[in-house]
Amino acid sequence: MLAQAWAADHGGANLWADPSVRFLDPFTKSGVFLREITNRLVKGLAEQMPDLQVRVNHILMRQIFGIGITRLTSLLARRSLYCSKKANGPHAVAKGFTTEAGNIWFDRTEHTWARGKCTFCGASQETLDRGEGMETHAYAFIHTHDIKTRIAELFGDDMQFDVIIGNPPYQLGDGGGGGGASATPIYNLFVEAAIQLEPRYISMITPSRWFSGGKGLDEFRDRMLQDQRFVKLVDFPQLYDVFPGVKIRGGVSYWLWGRDHQGACEVTTMISNEIIGNPVHRRLDAYDVFVRRNEAVCILDKVSQYRLNGRPEASLGDQVSARKPFGLTNQRGKSNPKGINDPILLFGNQCQSYIDRSLVTSNGEWIDRWKILLVKAHGTSGRDDFSILGEPVVAGPGTACTETYLVIGLCGSESEAKNFASYMRTRFVRFLVSLRKITQNITRSSYKFVPALPMDRVWTDADLYQRYGITSVEIAFIESLIADRPSEDAGEVDEMDDE
Repeated sequence: MLAQAWAADHGGANLWADPSVRFLDPFTKSGVFLREITNRLVKGLAEQMPDLQVRVNHILMRQIFGIGITRLTSLLARRSLYCSKKANGPHAVAKGFTTEAGNIWFDRTEHTWARGKCTFCGASQETLDRGEGMETHAYAFIHTHDIKTRIAELFGDDMQFDVIIGNPPYQLGDGGGGGGASATPIYNLFVEAAIQLEPRYISMITPSRWFSGGKGLDEFRDRMLQDQRFVKLVDFPQLYDVFPGVKIRGGVSYWLWGRDHQGACEVTTMISNEIIGNPVHRRLDAYDVFVRRNEAVCILDKVSQYRLNGRPEASLGDQVSARKPFGLTNQRGKSNPKGINDPILLFGNQCQSYIDRSLVTSNGEWIDRWKILLVKAHGTSGRDDFSILGEPVVAGPGTACTETYLVIGLCGSESEAKNFASYMRTRFVRFLVSLRKITQNITRSSYKFVPALPMDRVWTDADLYQRYGITSVEIAFIESLIADRPSEDAGEVDEMDDE
């Protein structure tokens, strides 16, 4: 992908035959990227530099650079690249380095702690302030306020890289969650630092959760979508397709950023190592989240551009409750209302119980309304999610719920509530939610693409397809992704998201 872009921008020139191009992997591990780049340069420069030793010396000393993420990985990278953990050792393939590190830099870097977290990467002091005998995981590339000055300190004042490439660390423990299991994404920090260096090209493999934002990623998502320098993006939405056995919810993607590119990005979807549909050139910022399936964009355009009496339709996301709609966490009450002064029925995590009305601290006026509840985390840990949402719960007057649920809407009658539940079961609605749902977690934002229609009637998929002019081809696409749900699912289990 990189070589193709180089040729397109340089009159068909061969990237691997250019002795002036400099490459940096700022988070090298085993050194595989730098080794493969070197292999291509050794072949591509053979005509210009017929002497193999001269050629290898030039490539490894003038073109190939890396920053190890730990001391061990720096040694592994040097072993891969120089065939010796010491660049100036007798067995090293490059002859001319005066230091053991060569061009694979690593020095221990310390976190900057404030109120228990690192001010640069958000790492937990309790977890990673472990003394000199342990790795700090304070990555030099993102522990600086001025990345250009930092690179000049490492490699020299005249260092300008043409290509930054690699697979950055994805996350670090932040000390939150049960037993400190929570983690903060950090790959976004590497991406931003690389862009600040202004190379000609950047190519990285990153998790795709930034497409819809989320924990620590909302501002990053907005910047990425608005940056028109992305040339190509190849998306792997299925779990395990890229890294077998590694559970990266939401999938991963690799992409190419070009400093001199301005315009649309070529988007490709890959499932089971096959291209799905056709690559499409489109702007990434057409919506506030990245719509990852090209076939879905035309459908969403029809829904978002629909006008009734000249006015756009309201969004269901505007009426969905925030987390903890009644101010309750995971309380569990009594199995019956006996002995409770003012009992209400509480819907909780896979159970119903009774609590006193006085325990409700938010939206008390909703207790005696008809309402629709949906779990805020749904799906499995497997590859496919064809249901998208849990089974909607019709909750009558005298009810509330824990944080397991969101209140999707309030209704004036039982019949209206049942119509609402039927609407939420449609493939059409669940498809629109799927465009914003990238993990098990479902927030009010996940419903932003869903129209808030009047619930004085039953809405079927056929009605909705007709209303928005969805073609037979588009219907087939929707129904290939979303399972039919004509009635309540029996025995379905909704998993809580591990974040």
